[in-house]
Amino acid sequence: MDNASEGDRLEKTRSAVNRERLVETAISLISVPSPTRSAGAVADCLAEVLANDGFEVQRPEADWPEAPAVVVRLETGRPGRTLQFDGHLDTVHLPYVPPRLEDGILYGSGASDMKGGIAAAVEALRVLRETEALAGGGVLLTAHDHHEGPWGDRRQVRALVAEGIVGDAVMLPEYLADRLPLAGRGMAIFEVSLSREGDPVHEVLRAPETPDLPAAGAELVCRLRNMNRSLARTSDPWSGCDTVFVGLIESGEIYNQAPVGCTVRGTRRWVTPGRTAAVEAGFRALVDELAAESGTSATVDFQVQGDAFRVSREDAIVNAFQTAYASVSGEELPVGGKPFVDDGNTYAALAGIPALTHGPDAKGAHTLSEAVAVDELVRVARVYAMTAAAYCGGAGHCPE
Repeated sequence: MDNASEGDRLEKTRSAVNRERLVETAISLISVPSPTRSAGAVADCLAEVLANDGFEVQRPEADWPEAPAVVVRLETGRPGRTLQFDGHLDTVHLPYVPPRLEDGILYGSGASDMKGGIAAAVEALRVLRETEALAGGGVLLTAHDHHEGPWGDRRQVRALVAEGIVGDAVMLPEYLADRLPLAGRGMAIFEVSLSREGDPVHEVLRAPETPDLPAAGAELVCRLRNMNRSLARTSDPWSGCDTVFVGLIESGEIYNQAPVGCTVRGTRRWVTPGRTAAVEAGFRALVDELAAESGTSATVDFQVQGDAFRVSREDAIVNAFQTAYASVSGEELPVGGKPFVDDGNTYAALAGIPALTHGPDAKGAHTLSEAVAVDELVRVARVYAMTAAAYCGGAGHCPE
């Protein structure tokens, strides 16, 4: 295809996005409350929307029968790559805020994280079908529950990968619009519980040899702080450096009681892909050493949310995205690191495919004030549709 016809195809795709239809889809999704592990009703809603649009919808349980995933394929029947659009339908466990549209801004639970983004991906899928913009290959749309931690554990994404429901590359419309993240840190949420035998006792009645749980917890925090200083030496130019962070410490019931337990919670993040097991082992070794020295018992809950990842700047999906983004915005998007962990980390680790996170410039994620400009949803729909048009028609089924 010559440059002129390629440009015409991309322009036709860009101009076909239907603003009103996109907003209607977003409002429909936001109208259904869906805290993590309770996204069944909104998954049904999305499936109905897609079926009414004429798409063939599949509903694999994906290890969570309470909310079967939503899967749609748009296939050309011609050689080419498959680009996956993936989004989570669950929201954090905050009071539900219904949708409202005011002055071009859409508000409500999930507006930014990430029902607005899913609606944009759905609109991109519609546009690709209506314009027949795909020269080859196809698009795979997946939506699911079990994203938001600590309530979810990514089980549906893992199950989709295990069942082969995965593309050659994946795009995720999370609320990140100021950079194209080509690297990201892995992350685990930890909870360390230190304990001693016996019962809580008044401070003046405790035996001299009684382990001091608040002191043990404080010492653990200090050792983790020292670890964090050492971890700073392990860094990536885009995603930052390894860290360990403590955000909560709890112990005791009253100021003059010797308690029987202390809990320390926080996060451990790392920049090097494939080091999940080593990171966890090192963390547990530090805790075990502290417990032995303080005469306490320790249990560690280390919930891995995703491994670190990197994407080559020369990958075909990066080139396709930048072509699309420049066509919509006038220039390429600067590359950088992903500040948070999302399902792209899981796709990169388990499926071995490049994962690009790009969504609307939305506000208020994980708050009661989620908001996204409709103009941003339109922009994302255009970028997604045009990225697919540029990517999927490439020779072969694997990224270059």
